[in-house]
Amino acid sequence: MRRVRELVTSTVIGGLFIVVPVYLAVVLLLKGMKSVAGLVRPVAVLIPDWLPAEDFLALILVLAICFLVGAAVRTGPGRALRERFEKMFFEKLPGYGLLRGLTQRLAVDDDETAWKPALVEIEDALVPSFIIEELDDGRLAVFVPSVPTPLAGAVYILARERVHAVDIPFTQAISVVSRWGSGSKNLVAAMRKS
Repeated sequence: MRRVRELVTSTVIGGLFIVVPVYLAVVLLLKGMKSVAGLVRPVAVLIPDWLPAEDFLALILVLAICFLVGAAVRTGPGRALRERFEKMFFEKLPGYGLLRGLTQRLAVDDDETAWKPALVEIEDALVPSFIIEELDDGRLAVFVPSVPTPLAGAVYILARERVHAVDIPFTQAISVVSRWGSGSKNLVAAMRKS
């Protein structure tokens, strides 16, 4: 009975971490479109009535604003301002740091900052995990995600010989965890020979 309860709980939480951000993004997008509808109305009346021009133009304007803000926060002053806002407001929200960290890992292209997928030896098993950092003494800090919820898990400090890096993208490793281990053969096949 306990296993069933844990299974249901982890599955619901895993679904929430996918559904809630998507839902909130859609709601914010629709609210943003509604807010700028008045701005695009003078241009929309010039377009034939059979075309939903006001909604389309509002969507384009909201996406353009998102693009400009995204471009601005990539600059030095924009990055500093974003970090200030995060410290003042967002980091006080429960779970924000976790979601931000995972989102950055999913979006990152830089091999230096991405968590490296690995298989670690725990007891007599190989367990999917991610190398977080190397300690000064040569051991590795690894994050072992919970299946099927990659946002939850445990951190282990392990000797290097118990950690086997795998040559697959971060997103593919996350996919294996979120699909109950389906695709694990690719992890084993990509395990680097140490």
